[in-house]
Amino acid sequence: MADSTQAPVPVRNPAAYGWCAWHENYARGVRLIHVIEQGSGPGTAGKRFACRPCRHAYDLVPLADRP
Repeated sequence: MADSTQAPVPVRNPAAYGWCAWHENYARGVRLIHVIEQGSGPGTAGKRFACRPCRHAYDLVPLADRP
């Protein structure tokens, strides 16, 4: 097997910056927790994101990590 002459690419874990719906302020590392879907009647569709401290404090599981 030939050795590669290229340096390995470092793994990057991008952190999203956005609005945390739990502590109601901007934060780094927010993850999608809940999607509010609009039905046929009146209502608002939306998404709720939470930062890491709020996810731990309120025991929130991001949608991507649910079974």
